[in-house]
Amino acid sequence: MTANNASGNDTKPTQRMDNFTRLGYRRVAAVSPVVSIGNPRANADAIQQYLPQLAQDGVSIAVFPELCLSGYSAEDLFFSDNLLQASGQALARLCRNPVPLLVVGTPWRLPDGRLLNCAAVIAEGRVIGMVPKSVHPNYGEFYDQRWFVSGRGVNETVIHAELGQFPVRVDQLFALDEAVLGVEICEDLWAPMPPGTAACLAGANIMANLSASNELIAKAEYRRNLVHMASAKDICAYIYASAGSTESTKDVVYGGHCFVFEDGALLAENNRFELHGSTISADIDLHHLQHDRSQNMTFAGAPRPTAYRTHRINTPAPVLASLHRAYDKYPFVPADETEFDARAQDILQIQATGLARRMQSINTGALVIGLSGGLDSTLAFLVCLDTLAKLKLDTGHLQAITLPGPGTTEQTRGNAHRLCAAVDVPLKEIHIDAAVSQHLKDLEHEGEHDIVFENAQARERTQILFNYANKVGGILVGTGDLSELALGWCTFNADHMASYNVNASVPKTMMAYLVRWYAQHRAPKALSVVLDDVLDTPISPELIPPKDGEISQHTEAIVGPYELHDFFLFHYLRNGAGVEKIFHLACLSFADTYSGQTIKHWLEQFFRRFLSQQFKRTTLPPGPKVGSVSLSPRGDWRMPDEADADDILEQVRRL
Repeated sequence: MTANNASGNDTKPTQRMDNFTRLGYRRVAAVSPVVSIGNPRANADAIQQYLPQLAQDGVSIAVFPELCLSGYSAEDLFFSDNLLQASGQALARLCRNPVPLLVVGTPWRLPDGRLLNCAAVIAEGRVIGMVPKSVHPNYGEFYDQRWFVSGRGVNETVIHAELGQFPVRVDQLFALDEAVLGVEICEDLWAPMPPGTAACLAGANIMANLSASNELIAKAEYRRNLVHMASAKDICAYIYASAGSTESTKDVVYGGHCFVFEDGALLAENNRFELHGSTISADIDLHHLQHDRSQNMTFAGAPRPTAYRTHRINTPAPVLASLHRAYDKYPFVPADETEFDARAQDILQIQATGLARRMQSINTGALVIGLSGGLDSTLAFLVCLDTLAKLKLDTGHLQAITLPGPGTTEQTRGNAHRLCAAVDVPLKEIHIDAAVSQHLKDLEHEGEHDIVFENAQARERTQILFNYANKVGGILVGTGDLSELALGWCTFNADHMASYNVNASVPKTMMAYLVRWYAQHRAPKALSVVLDDVLDTPISPELIPPKDGEISQHTEAIVGPYELHDFFLFHYLRNGAGVEKIFHLACLSFADTYSGQTIKHWLEQFFRRFLSQQFKRTTLPPGPKVGSVSLSPRGDWRMPDEADADDILEQVRRL
């Protein structure tokens, strides 16, 4: 949905952002190269072929697989002096590379003869450190303990003729300005207590996993789920690079699986089983991770390990002139139809269960709803139907009331009547014109169509609804949505109030999708037809008299497009994004819909309204949380009513 406004609603070129690095983004890569088993020099050459392009693309961190310098499947060749010496020489060649932080897998032998499976971290033209693998599988097809010892407890300082001096230990991190890298190797992630968790608690916000995970039926999904949960639990980005199909296939096959997750979300994944190597890259949002770590008190309050050493790398992160990452226009609405189907069922179940429990708690079988014939009250109406079905009560226990007034059109009035007729819900029609007229006369109001005129209607309706609920001993079901609460687009102590608001955390962009889903999957034919008509009805409070019988007051022309406001709300509350970041992400996502100037105009309106309307949210009635963003003053959002908006509005003006 779009709006006509003085700022214009066009597709002129948006403001260009030429430094996404400044907004907290870092580009990372996972690579699974062709491997020559037992030939480190050839493997170093294969790795080097990727590095110029990765550097040109702005990659800050590049991760290659476990033992990629020797080949993971080298078996007893790991005992060979030739292989170990050649691996060191190959490392020295890789020190001369243009990528700020390079992580490769290599065998390494300590002076006392212990052999380690290591991740070598290369920066500033040298090996900064090596992180040894802690957990070696020795079951099924794996026989790692034949060659390698655990790196747990290892704390050695290597002095090497070609590589210089560097530590070999598990508990070390590598900081490239805001990006702090921790490392674990393959089976480390499978362990009951992965070292990656300790690394994240010590400060790592990006984990690299150098892996050699063979392919079996359903193992890819299991592997993906492990990384998904690790990135979500540890609130980090996770780069996973696994050995590819050119490893030995004597008994098993390796697929070269690579992917990048951020805080439980998959950013990039390759196709497995490529015989010529594979590479992926993704842009990680470090500021988002920082926000979630601050907000999640379980993570913030967890004990921190103290032994970790952090290497500070002075090389600046590459400037990202563009962002290789797309943000959905509708962040509250899943793009995948199957996922949305499951999400819609969950939302409606949460809403109906919350309302049903309220009915049980006060021992009532009666629901009262003000039915305008618009989108919000229609969704609440459907939730009421589901609630009665859950409690095994017939539709006669729902009393719908439509309250035509000075601004009501026949379109919405007709919608309300047909909704009730389609499912045998009793509908009472109470006209409020006379009551509003008398009230305005008592106030000595001169008849202007101003805020007094509008709010008098809203409060008259709410008075009738509450008193009718008293009459029948029922619950007044609220209909206002999350987007309206964010903007304060509701009348204080009117539609702002209810006994229980089932829509309190459902954003406007989700409303239409839920009603459309209900029409397609749940509604009988007669109801489905009416729901389609509701979806075609313009969004309006209908508080100004119609013009030629048509709705004259269009909400989005007044407050702005809800698709923009929901985008702003999501990134401000869920991701903790600042003004500049929200603006540039919106410019990217809505480049085909709105100009940068239009987005800036409505962003200013969003913050002006959001920061000035908290007093309405502070006194919200109860209602169920259904998603990750809620404005309940008892739950997710607690804000002073008197917050100063001047600074944040000035930031918008400077864009």
